[in-house]
Amino acid sequence: MNYYEANIEVEEDYAEILIAELAEIGFDSFLETDNGILAYIEESLFNDAIFKQLMEKYANKTTLFYQLKQIPKENWNEEWEKNFQPIEIGDRILVRADFHLSQPDFEHEIIITPKMSFGTGHHETTSQVMQLQLGIDHKNKSVLDVGTGTGILAILAEKLGASYIRAFDIDEWSVENTIENTALNFCENISVEQGTINEEEIKIYDIVLANINRNILLTEIPTYSKFLKTEGVLVISGFYEKDIADIEAVAITHNLKKIRQSSKMEWAAVVFSKID
Repeated sequence: MNYYEANIEVEEDYAEILIAELAEIGFDSFLETDNGILAYIEESLFNDAIFKQLMEKYANKTTLFYQLKQIPKENWNEEWEKNFQPIEIGDRILVRADFHLSQPDFEHEIIITPKMSFGTGHHETTSQVMQLQLGIDHKNKSVLDVGTGTGILAILAEKLGASYIRAFDIDEWSVENTIENTALNFCENISVEQGTINEEEIKIYDIVLANINRNILLTEIPTYSKFLKTEGVLVISGFYEKDIADIEAVAITHNLKKIRQSSKMEWAAVVFSKID
């Protein structure tokens, strides 16, 4: 059984929906890259005409490039491991797969099996949020992880001392992946369910994390504020540096004051504090 690998360069705003559509036509494994996604499918399930039709559909909506290559069965594990390398975030966090060796010199080691979900730490948005989390007091705090993906931010929150973490995602495979990853990391304080922020019962949290995309954030920031206690912290990412002004303008009108920001490769992350 051979596989096809599709290396797709696409804007992040379109990546998640493209993953969903690729899954519908038989692709079953995905990895995020700096420029888009790697998608894998068994050769017997691959339909070239349907795949090209899907690529043309999105090429009409955004900038998109792709390359296809065949991977022999005997090279599958090697190819997977080659494309999912461990990542170091500062000198305190190591994110790795279960087939990588442990490196106990790191204060926090997170094991992630990404499957069809985003959030391995390789993308600038995820790594920046994690770096910002290191500067936030999580000890005995409650955390809401919006659009959890692989659960990586929720897992880090527990490792930083959070006593309760609520994580949810609209995608079923993300929920399943998060449950698997929390088990791999022996997490005990993370509650995971499928859904959206609008379906969540309003509870007050110390910290809200949302690594999604610009348009969703602009719509949902007012709701995030409702879930935050006064002096609580909101950490958001998934947008470019040029979008910070628009993000901040919405946040200000909902009692959120910017206290910190970071940027990497034009991607941005911002920390807000809720004020009276």
